[in-house]
Amino acid sequence: MKWPTFSLPEPEPGWVWLTGAGPGDPGLLTLHALNGIRNADVIVHDTLVSNEILSLAAAGCEIIHAGKRGGKPSPRQPDISARLVSLARAKRRVIRLKGGDPFVFGRGGEEALALVAAGVPFRIVPGISAGIGGLAHAGIPLTHRDVNSVVTFLTGHGASGDVPDDINWPALAASSPVLVIYMALKQLAVIQARLLAAGRSPDEPVAIVSKATRAEEIVLETDLGSCVDDMLAETIEPPAIVVVGEIVRLRAGLDWVGAMAGRSLLPDPPGTRSFRRAG
Repeated sequence: MKWPTFSLPEPEPGWVWLTGAGPGDPGLLTLHALNGIRNADVIVHDTLVSNEILSLAAAGCEIIHAGKRGGKPSPRQPDISARLVSLARAKRRVIRLKGGDPFVFGRGGEEALALVAAGVPFRIVPGISAGIGGLAHAGIPLTHRDVNSVVTFLTGHGASGDVPDDINWPALAASSPVLVIYMALKQLAVIQARLLAAGRSPDEPVAIVSKATRAEEIVLETDLGSCVDDMLAETIEPPAIVVVGEIVRLRAGLDWVGAMAGRSLLPDPPGTRSFRRAG
């Protein structure tokens, strides 16, 4: 691969780069992320960062598994932050590598504030969030001007492990035609019940995208009334993104990965004529 002719910043001793690794496919790393990985002395990574991405590190780079994954045993967040501070103070070039984007349900803000408190310099390297890139890869656009002008991102997994109790479900159900829910599988039955109780239709399309952008990606198309039963029947595993809304119907015409495998795409997916504006 020809390297860019323009200059890219490199990690400096004593600095921490809070870096997004994207949704999974190594090709979706940013150039800044790739350059940081190649020039790091030590990489502190979450479970969701693939071995393919870690293999891009230079020989001799220390690889530290921080083990962050929703619903699984993990090191305590203060311990991870303290380790980043310690490594930086030892004048190491530190890449803190997180799945997706470090500031989208990734606790990157907490780690950055810990570095600020310790006087450690840092850089933020944004990544492609699974709730955007993962859905696009699956053929589900977040927006379409004939379908929606609002998207809401939320997490199904709060600090306690339960659905966050500060979500106004009636307001959310009434105001946002498209919901993108991170870390939702464990609490999907609760989320389903709350959306139905708030007035969303059981016939509303739902897609669950597991292991987005990876070779083992699975996309389950279902509806709000059936999504929990269908998820259990298909043994869908995390990491996964759940999207609720009519936008899911467009996948019948936009599943480009399926088309490469022989799926026939529909220029007018079922129900989409109702989206079209007169004139």
